[in-house]
Amino acid sequence: MRDAWPAWLSVGRAGTTPEPPADLPVPAASGDAHLRLARESLRELLDDARVPADVRARLGEDYRQLQMLLDRLEHEQLHIAVFGRVSVGKSALLNALLGESRFSTSPLHGETTAAAAARWEAVGDLAGVRQICDGGVYLVDTPGINEVDGALRERLAVEVAGSADLVLFVCDGDLTETELAALRRLATGTRPIVLALNKTDRYTRAERDSLLAALERRSAGLVRPEHIVPTAAAPAERVVIRVAADGSERETRERPPAQVEDLRETLWAVLAAEGKTVAAVNAGLFAGHFADRLAREILGVRRELAEAVVRRYSLGKGVAVALNPIPLADLLAAVSDVAMVVHLGRVYGLPVSRSEAGGVLAAIVAQLALLLGTVFGVNLLASALKGVSLGLSTVVTAAAQGAIAYYGTYVVGRAAERYFAQGRSWGEGGPKRAVQEILDSLDRDSLLADAREDILARLKGRS
Repeated sequence: MRDAWPAWLSVGRAGTTPEPPADLPVPAASGDAHLRLARESLRELLDDARVPADVRARLGEDYRQLQMLLDRLEHEQLHIAVFGRVSVGKSALLNALLGESRFSTSPLHGETTAAAAARWEAVGDLAGVRQICDGGVYLVDTPGINEVDGALRERLAVEVAGSADLVLFVCDGDLTETELAALRRLATGTRPIVLALNKTDRYTRAERDSLLAALERRSAGLVRPEHIVPTAAAPAERVVIRVAADGSERETRERPPAQVEDLRETLWAVLAAEGKTVAAVNAGLFAGHFADRLAREILGVRRELAEAVVRRYSLGKGVAVALNPIPLADLLAAVSDVAMVVHLGRVYGLPVSRSEAGGVLAAIVAQLALLLGTVFGVNLLASALKGVSLGLSTVVTAAAQGAIAYYGTYVVGRAAERYFAQGRSWGEGGPKRAVQEILDSLDRDSLLADAREDILARLKGRS
């Protein structure tokens, strides 16, 4: 077993979720300090050579996102993700902010099928913003959240918005239940949300004011009132009558300029005030969630290895007893059980001395004796001999005795494994509850039958 993983990757007591590193960024006065701590945390996760190769492979996509997040922090980039229903004008709004057509727009539903990003060069025009994002601000378009058969697109949109530093939520009227549910989901994070009411050129001033008031009520507690902004990314064409110098009139159709200045200033103000801190906190939260998942994966690997260790020691004990039967009362006190406990401690990165292992073993055996009482040997022997003709051979009866030893060692191993998996803790209820739950979870007859077959196979192989 390799060296133990960092303490924060260990599973907590009583099977609780592991705590993220203590140095993960939390809100404080300095955005630069936040970014430094966030970068250190991400690098530690990415560069930890003690993570098993198979775990790293299973979490390949998570590691890729982690690397992308670290790259963003190191290059001081900020991402604004646009989010909303199909055809509310998300792509058109981004194009209006950019001042050029970089994102595809179409009257067809679902034109945006994958996330796309473009650098917002104009952000440097506002004093104070350049200082907090030397690497630039990127606008990220996402698929609509209500496309027919678009579950994958909605998941992608949520993932992209969830990794952004700021979410621009676009609607074109009062919020639907679908939009409100999505807004609530996004608001569970720490990133700020700006709500843009697009296509306001369709409404009268009174209608627009009424809609803005409704949006403020429905988004209360989710979006700050000052972050609800009216926009018109692509106003409809209007008939314009132009009068020439000679008094003649000419009718033309013209499209008014986009109305996005208020939105641009709101986005810039949010970035200037919260950009670095939000980027760092979001990175820290992502690192914490990743650490939790990594710990669960590593715990799964350890449990698989621990199961193999327990079965190997159980089989060895069973074969030894079958060859040289010993009194049943001495089965659980065998030296091999102590060695197994020591081995399990190493699997979980919690090495113990043989003396300490003996103490763990004694606690387990004491609870077994209390729980099973004097019927322990009789019941196990009856189960081990079930379906066996005692007149066949001494090898068969020896295998039955060995199966009893196998069972006892297996229970001890499972109990010791739980003790180490919980960080050298028995959890609530102590060893008695742990042992009882293990006994309840086992199919005794099936386990004894399998053990007997394995032992017979070994005995025949020896002969």
